[in-house]
Amino acid sequence: MKMRSIAPMRIAKIGYVIMSLIFCLVGLGFILRADLGTQLLGTALGVAMIVFGIVKIVGYFSKDLFRLAFQYDLEFGSILLLLGIAVLVHPLHAVNLIVIAMGILIMADAFFKARIAKDARDFGIRDWWFILACAVATGILGMLLMFRPGNSAEMLTALLGVALIFEGILNLTVAIFTVKIVKNQYPDIPDTDYEFIHVRGGKR
Repeated sequence: MKMRSIAPMRIAKIGYVIMSLIFCLVGLGFILRADLGTQLLGTALGVAMIVFGIVKIVGYFSKDLFRLAFQYDLEFGSILLLLGIAVLVHPLHAVNLIVIAMGILIMADAFFKARIAKDARDFGIRDWWFILACAVATGILGMLLMFRPGNSAEMLTALLGVALIFEGILNLTVAIFTVKIVKNQYPDIPDTDYEFIHVRGGKR
C-alpha cells in the first residue's frame, strides 16, 4: 500500500507555528505601537487572519496522526479567512469590527481548544493541562473583548493585543504538543476494507 505524503501535515504544522508567532507579534504591536494607527495595525492583522485561515483549512485536510489540533479548523479557518477579508475591506472601522469579532472568535476557539485538551489527556499527552490553562486564560480575554470594558480606545487596543498574544500562544502549544508527524504513515482504511482484511485474515 502506498504511504501517505506527510508534506501537507508538515506544511500545516510549520504554518501553525509561524502564524501563531505572527499573531503574538501583531498583538505586541497593538500594545506597544498603537501610535502607528489602527488602520495600519488592522491591515496587518487582516492579512495575518487570512493567511492563518488558509493554514487552518490546510491543516484540517492534512489528516495528522492524532487528529486533535485541526479537527475544528475547517469552520474556524473559514471564519478567520472571511473576517480577515472584512477587516481589509473596512480598515477605517477596524477597531470596533476587530474587537467585537475577535472577542467572539477567540472565546469560541478557546472553548474548542479546551475540548482538545481533554482529548489530549485521553490520548495520554502529558502536557494537556498546559493547553487547558492557555485555553481558559484566552477564553477570559475573549470574553472581556466581547463586553469591551471601558470606553478608552487605548485600553481596547491594549486588551486586543494581549488577547492576540494569548491566542497565538494557545495555537502554538496545540501545534507543538498535539500534532504528531510520522514517516511511512498509511492512508486511512475504509471500514469495509478493514472488515474485509480481518475476515480474510481469519480474525473475525
